[in-house]
Amino acid sequence: MNVPRIILLLLLCVACVLAGRDFYKILDVSRSATTKQIKSAYRKMAKKMHPDKNPNDESATEKFQELTLAYEVLNDKNKRSKYDQFGEEGLKDEMQGGGGGDPFSSSFFGDFFGFGGAQGQQGHEETVKGDSITIPLEVTLEDIYGGNFIEIVRHKPVAKTASGTRECNCRNEMKTTQIGPGRIQMTQQRVCDQCPNVKFVNEEKTLEMEIEPGMEDGQIYPFIGEGEPNVDGDPGDLNFQIKVLKHPIFERKVLDLYTNVTISLHDALLGFTTHIDHLDNHKVKIERKQVTWPGAVVKKKGEGLPSNENYNIRGDLFITFDVAFPRGTLTAEQQEGVKKMFTSQTKDPKIYNGLQGY
Repeated sequence: MNVPRIILLLLLCVACVLAGRDFYKILDVSRSATTKQIKSAYRKMAKKMHPDKNPNDESATEKFQELTLAYEVLNDKNKRSKYDQFGEEGLKDEMQGGGGGDPFSSSFFGDFFGFGGAQGQQGHEETVKGDSITIPLEVTLEDIYGGNFIEIVRHKPVAKTASGTRECNCRNEMKTTQIGPGRIQMTQQRVCDQCPNVKFVNEEKTLEMEIEPGMEDGQIYPFIGEGEPNVDGDPGDLNFQIKVLKHPIFERKVLDLYTNVTISLHDALLGFTTHIDHLDNHKVKIERKQVTWPGAVVKKKGEGLPSNENYNIRGDLFITFDVAFPRGTLTAEQQEGVKKMFTSQTKDPKIYNGLQGY
């Protein structure tokens, strides 16, 4: 019997039990993943794993809660540090009761994804809602190219219990009154219930949203329940409408990018090599060995924007060349040099409607 080997196996089993669940594996990220990568991974996986999207999977709720717990730990600097040192066992005191906030609540899940959150769990009964708000959110083309996380501070009116009662659930009802033998009168009157009184207090809240690579201009990013409150119902929604700012170098058309490069007449005739700084600062090499005429276009495949549906699909970069001709008058010697360079006879100018493509 190999006693040392058995002892080693026992120690490994004990270590596995103490370590608990592998939160990095649950989120499918490396142990060196940045906070941005963790948030992005959680958002993508939670979209797929949310119980509302998997009604036939009995374990969907348990899987989603485990995913949320992994995110809650790895997204918190202190909790992540303890977890890296001691595993899940090291978080035992902080994780009493199975973790932090309710993963299905509007404040946790709806803010992050724009899903219905708890509303999706409670059936389809319609309730009175406050007004929804749509606010334009300006983002850069760099944000659309590589993605980004933005924090927005919101001062939200929150209902707090106050002394006394108030009228609520008011409605119009018909009242029948007998005004004489065989004579009745029907009148409409307003009837209300008495509910506990409330007051609205502004509370500061930080909303975090992910600008996903490839998002479209005008796309709506919703925060469920973050709109105007309703004293007798649910608050409305807060919608951010993406507005992509104009870029000084690149123009976007769907997934393709367009830019112009002005070169000298010397480079246009003899060829050149240069680079363009892309939106994430990587260099795009441009090399021309042949003559480059004004309006010539070069396509760089795969150097456009990523698709919002599939990041592996990318558009192209189209580069249009302008040629800067020298100004002024050439000397007699320069004119002779040009004539020797261009031995072909001159042609009559071609006149056409350029705007119509003729």
